[in-house]
Amino acid sequence: MGIGFKQGTAPQLIVIAIEQVFQKYLLDESAIAGIATIDTKALDTALIKICHQRHWLLQTFSAAKLSTVLVPNPSAIITKATGTPSVAEAAAILAADNGELGAKLLVPKNIFRLSGLPGVVTVAVAQEIQA
Repeated sequence: MGIGFKQGTAPQLIVIAIEQVFQKYLLDESAIAGIATIDTKALDTALIKICHQRHWLLQTFSAAKLSTVLVPNPSAIITKATGTPSVAEAAAILAADNGELGAKLLVPKNIFRLSGLPGVVTVAVAQEIQA
């Protein structure tokens, strides 16, 4: 699963966003292998805590690496802010790619904002292509 979020985003919003995406698309949260995002979030304490609590691997990728992935929903705003047109979708695809057959995007980016919780979270889900 790939995520992107603004600095200062409430940890609760990240968890709610993940839960809502998995409910909306009828996916099982127990199938989550980990979270992938841009390397500038590698030391984000909220993200590290969420991954630790749920026993999820945290993978990060550079903007240069993320920008090599073709995604269905690139964003000029994200490009300006991060140096890559996609964080959530590109990170999800890279994390799910086994290096042989690749990965497919199961859930395109979903953007979450909630009144009363600071920040914005984007969630996308990819799956390894099986032979």
